[in-house]
Amino acid sequence: NDTPAGQAAASLRGLGPSSTLTLINGRRVAASSFAAGTENFVDINSIPVSAIERVEILATGASAIYGADAVAGVINYVLKKDFEGAELDLSYGNSMASSDEGKTGINLIWGKSFGKSNLTMFADYFDRKDFAYSDREMTDETWSLSTRGQFASVRYTTSDFLDPVSDEYVGFPDPACPAELIVVTDPTFGDKACGYNPNQDMLIRPALESASGGFILNTELDAVRWSNEFFISRTKSTAQSTPANFTNLQDQSNWLFAAYDNPFIQNNDELASLIYPGFESSPNGADVDVVEFRGRFLAPRQIENETTAFRFVSALQGDIGDFEWESALMYSRSESDQSALAGIYNRYKFNAALFGELCSDGSTNCSPNDGGLWFNPFGGQTGNDDVLSIISENPTRKGKSEVLSADFRLNGDLWEMPAGVVASAFGVEYRQEKLNDNPDLIAQSRFDRDYLVDVIGFGSSKSSAERKQWAAFAELFVPLTETVDLQLAARYDNYDDFGSSVNPKVGLTWRPTDSLVLRSSWATSFRAPSLTQAGVELRTTSTTARCLPEFAELFCGGEVGGEITPNTLEFGNPNLKAEEAESISAGFAWSPTQDITFTADYWQFDHKKIIGTDLESMLVRTLNDPSLRFCGLVPADQIGIAFDPELCDELGLVSGFTEDLNQVLADWQDIDTRATSLPLFRDHILLLENTGNQQTKGIDFTYSQRFDSDWATIRLSADVTKLMSFTRDRTAFSGTEQLAGSFRYPKLLASMKLRFSGDNWFGGISVNYTSDYQDEVALLEPADIDLLAGQGIDIDRRVPSWTKVNANFGYDFSDNLTVSLNIDNLLDRDPPFVYGRYKDVDFINHDVMGRNYRVLATYRF
Repeated sequence: NDTPAGQAAASLRGLGPSSTLTLINGRRVAASSFAAGTENFVDINSIPVSAIERVEILATGASAIYGADAVAGVINYVLKKDFEGAELDLSYGNSMASSDEGKTGINLIWGKSFGKSNLTMFADYFDRKDFAYSDREMTDETWSLSTRGQFASVRYTTSDFLDPVSDEYVGFPDPACPAELIVVTDPTFGDKACGYNPNQDMLIRPALESASGGFILNTELDAVRWSNEFFISRTKSTAQSTPANFTNLQDQSNWLFAAYDNPFIQNNDELASLIYPGFESSPNGADVDVVEFRGRFLAPRQIENETTAFRFVSALQGDIGDFEWESALMYSRSESDQSALAGIYNRYKFNAALFGELCSDGSTNCSPNDGGLWFNPFGGQTGNDDVLSIISENPTRKGKSEVLSADFRLNGDLWEMPAGVVASAFGVEYRQEKLNDNPDLIAQSRFDRDYLVDVIGFGSSKSSAERKQWAAFAELFVPLTETVDLQLAARYDNYDDFGSSVNPKVGLTWRPTDSLVLRSSWATSFRAPSLTQAGVELRTTSTTARCLPEFAELFCGGEVGGEITPNTLEFGNPNLKAEEAESISAGFAWSPTQDITFTADYWQFDHKKIIGTDLESMLVRTLNDPSLRFCGLVPADQIGIAFDPELCDELGLVSGFTEDLNQVLADWQDIDTRATSLPLFRDHILLLENTGNQQTKGIDFTYSQRFDSDWATIRLSADVTKLMSFTRDRTAFSGTEQLAGSFRYPKLLASMKLRFSGDNWFGGISVNYTSDYQDEVALLEPADIDLLAGQGIDIDRRVPSWTKVNANFGYDFSDNLTVSLNIDNLLDRDPPFVYGRYKDVDFINHDVMGRNYRVLATYRF
């Protein structure tokens, strides 16, 4: 979900895409130059569909053979080769709703042998319409409105509106706010705000257009086979998200100031009468009366992402005695260009316009008396066209990722044992990787701007890194007896930037009978720090910290178990270590008849030294370590927590203050009687560290059976995954949390398929089941928890299970033409409603597409 628009990543066992190694024909492919957070991933949308013959999945630790990133396993896309003839696929799909989510695909593959060579060529085109939250009644409106609306809200600090119940001056919404959008933000005092429905502007899935092509050329050169693979692909997609929040010069969107003399305020008698102005300095230093408010812009943010990827492999294969050898050179590159199309604004120009200090040429040194332009945050933001044209920005971001590798592999029989021949495989590999991610200067956090980004709503981090790595591996297959086989493998990897790693694997197979196979394996794996993690200079982000008992009273308003997500800065760490993992598996395969097979496999992954940032530990350390306490910004050469400068000014504190924080909070509450916690500033500085550990374990079951009848061949299959446990220690102080059965981690996934095939027809039906799991009600805002409680929904609510039925049917009209119809969600069942994350549906486990279809016609020439 965190990948850039138009890109997609694969993940195994819930451990994330950075822990899953993606290969094409057993070799690597360049990762996307734009990371998901700080984790690099392979964009699987760049792989040409028409060239794929099959997908192999090894869902166990595989670093002993494949090296880094194979913590959870390997997904290998095997391409077609030595193709003969031509095949054209035409497809169209859409939902049966009134909206248009159409998908059109054209795939062509052609192959011909001539002499001792075969040339296979392929091309794809795919076009997909966008799919918006507003396209479905279930997601058209969020159940809980955001309190930052497009009609601004005034804070109680500059309010002249007296609540008749609390007898307090309270915050109030813009008088122009529609009544249905007014929400209570503080039930104790009676503050209200104008809400906003984020679902009206968000996309579930952006539009996507992609095209790709390539070739595979295989040639026999006497005793040597020469193989060449090449493909190039281009994808283009535009993401759309909610309009940006109004943000002040310190990147704070909770509350900001505008001049009370703003003519749009003064010309609105009702609004002006409700404001009791405060007194602050304008961006240019003028002392003016102000109103404190918050809100958001009108235009959704639109970001276009275009990616071009290509990959070329040239390999030689031959024999040396009883051994087969293969050597290859590979070069792969992924380039992405990102452009802001709408909804991005200059921070300094916007704040100047709130005080009438924006000049018509875009400079910010005017005054209201000499032609300064005003931005109107009230009344639905009318009259802002000229100002918006000046403050709008279109920053870009360019990235490039490259991989160059050379390898040599050897496999064959070593010697004869009483039970059989010992088979072997050996190999060496050299790899060089480079990554550059370069946003526009105005979109970067910069030291000379006090870590600020010049624009609102589009921030990115510059990173640049390269590394060289070499490796050697060996694998043995040893028949210990006629029924027992042993697999031994080991790999040594050496990186020029963080060191080396040795990873072994041991596997054992026993066939006590012809129908039963028992199997087990143990392996270690690792993941080197990603190039983004190694090369980031300064990354602006927001970091979530669970409110631990140690600091909940000070920083979370006493809400133990809740969350805070302040803006933070991540700095690279030259002392990062590789993530490590240990995996074990044990199971059996039983085939009582030739037509029936049943398998059961237990698996477990222990993933350690996970790279991340640890805000929770930093907050705990701040309780007793004054060197981590800063009034205002944390200096670039230090780490720590930034406290609001106003707190320090009012209480006479300086950076490194030694006062007890509980007493500091009590003193602050004497000044701000509504304060429930210590006010923090922005950009706490954290280092990337090896912070956490996690363990996941479960059981996979499969069943398959074939029936033959006079009219058809029938195949019945079932796949079940039972997640037994998924524990995680996110940080040093967080303790162990059990994810199995928690939000987005169902304990049971199951599917059953019944397939039929006759002489010239085929079809099938499948049933997919996702078990229930905990909703995230406990992490919602207190006001929302109270709202749900009034509706009979408690914090222990579970997201119900969901079952979806799919069907397909196809017919061979001739040897050349086949037409098929696939219907997804045949019964048109809505997914279960979700209160966590406010978006009504969990798109990790469910979808809201409803009944949809795909028609595919294949013509073979």
